Amino acid sequence: MGTVPAGAAAAGAAAPGPLRADVVLDAVTGGSGRPGGIGAGGLWTAVEVVASTGSTNADLLASGGPEGRVLVAEEQTAGRGRAGRAWVSVPGASLTFSVLLRPASVPPALRGWLPLLTGVAVAAAVRSVAGVAAVLKWPNDVLVGDRKLAGILAEQSPAGDAVVVGVGLNVATPEDALPVSPNGLPATSLLVEGAEVAREPLLAEILRCLEREYLAFRADPDPARSGLLAEYTAACATLGRTVRVELPAGRLLVGPAEGIDRGGRLLVRPVGAASATPVSAGDIVHLR
Repeated sequence: MGTVPAGAAAAGAAAPGPLRADVVLDAVTGGSGRPGGIGAGGLWTAVEVVASTGSTNADLLASGGPEGRVLVAEEQTAGRGRAGRAWVSVPGASLTFSVLLRPASVPPALRGWLPLLTGVAVAAAVRSVAGVAAVLKWPNDVLVGDRKLAGILAEQSPAGDAVVVGVGLNVATPEDALPVSPNGLPATSLLVEGAEVAREPLLAEILRCLEREYLAFRADPDPARSGLLAEYTAACATLGRTVRVELPAGRLLVGPAEGIDRGGRLLVRPVGAASATPVSAGDIVHLR
């Protein structure tokens, strides 16, 4: 459907039908192209909407380009979640998009925070636009209660100079069309949660929140000083709960989730252990 470059905006409200890049740009900038949004001085350089593609993450990784590109697909035929799992969405009823970041100032050891800060942005936007009490499940899920609303996947380019972050969010998916999660986590959508929300203003608010979080972290990649650690901790429903961590090779770790460390790892204290174990990857199941 074409690319709308920075600074381009259209007047008028979003019409029913396919998501419109021009309306997203107008919603972000308020029609002014003001700094801090898409336009002069902002992070986002272009928003492109396509009818169908294999994976927006794969497309951005392959095509490269400047930081701030946003690629939205009405349908993904090879969408992926964490651990190579398929991400299934109903065309026109979800937000499935990826953003291209070039976090040169962020040390590689701290880039694991990028999907976490994206989660903070998505949950904040959902709460603001839809009035739905979205929370986070470490490391890459957005929940409403104990049901999955959105998933996030970050992938680094082979050269290590770019990170693409993909988001899949169920907006208007009816109950009978919601996907079944492979780890047993039931899915939900904003429609199921009682919120009828246009996708353009929701995406625009996600981009505004993500820009704010990312620019602050890029300027000071210490998660404590930048405030990211406190924001993530406040929104994370995993903390304070007993969890089961399903690790590679069939290993299990069970105990309370006590915190998040400087590298974005989940700190889980195994039952009977004197100290917490940092977990960098694994399937997390909330037990109580």
